[in-house]
Amino acid sequence: MLRRLVIAGLAAVLAVGCNKSGNTTAGGGGKMTIAVIPKGETHSYWKAVHAGADEAAKELGVNIIWKGPLTEGDREQQIALVEQFASQNVQGIVLAPLDKKALVRPVKEATARKIPVVIIDSALDGTVGTDFISFVATDNYKGGQMGGTELAKLLNDKGKVVLLRYMAGSASTEQREQGFLDEIKKHPDIQVISDNQEAGSTTDTAKDKSMQMLDTLRQADGVFCPNESATLGMLQALRQANLLGKDKKLKFVGFDATQPLVDAMKAGDIDALVSQNPHKMGYLGVKTIVDYLHGGQIDQKIDTGAELVTPDNLNTPDIQKLLNG
Repeated sequence: MLRRLVIAGLAAVLAVGCNKSGNTTAGGGGKMTIAVIPKGETHSYWKAVHAGADEAAKELGVNIIWKGPLTEGDREQQIALVEQFASQNVQGIVLAPLDKKALVRPVKEATARKIPVVIIDSALDGTVGTDFISFVATDNYKGGQMGGTELAKLLNDKGKVVLLRYMAGSASTEQREQGFLDEIKKHPDIQVISDNQEAGSTTDTAKDKSMQMLDTLRQADGVFCPNESATLGMLQALRQANLLGKDKKLKFVGFDATQPLVDAMKAGDIDALVSQNPHKMGYLGVKTIVDYLHGGQIDQKIDTGAELVTPDNLNTPDIQKLLNG
């Protein structure tokens, strides 16, 4: 019953015929229409992905429908979106799956209907080339390693650290978390004193969880968070507890160089950020599916890259280009 209600509600929304960019839905104006389904729409990261997808759509002369779950933890709504777009017979779907397992079935069903799917951002437990045509994403394990390497450097290879996880089932952040932990293991004088707490899907839930961890955080010398919302929520909690600043011992490495987090780095509250290239990810997600539909050769796996952003390199041309899309 819940699934039917969700799908009915989505049908009413999608029947309006336009997305937030003003692009028409399937069949509009005779153009090819691609559905782009992010994990959510509110975080700055997804807005950059949207901008990249829009740029590709304009360049290639296609329409996109941009629609994500209302909250980033709503797997059921994302499943319903994939099912709805497949039933509308869009020409292709670009999807950032909220859950590596839960989205397998609807993706396979779309593929069975001859609607190709490109997975972006976060892995899916399917077979590339069979269940979906390409995976366009950051090397998330490597990104986590980068965070671990930098935090160890900031701590001079000794001290106590905390990992605040994101949310179970999210392949991208699970890979970052594992990369971080594996890197920290290479530094025997660094002790992980907490790695089993989850931030949840929003900045507010991340802040709440971080506030609950304050006794542990006061013992820590370093903190790592694996995505934008976890990093921002932790930042707010640590600021409220007066645990951050250039004269404090706590070192803080986060993930995703959105403007609020970059501003926090400039203020001395964050020491480093592992930055993805969300604009490039959105652009290449759309371009890959359009190339495929035009009969072109595509790569089954595309690494969109990651860079470590620090106060020392923040103003360099390469980093500024990355941050400004």
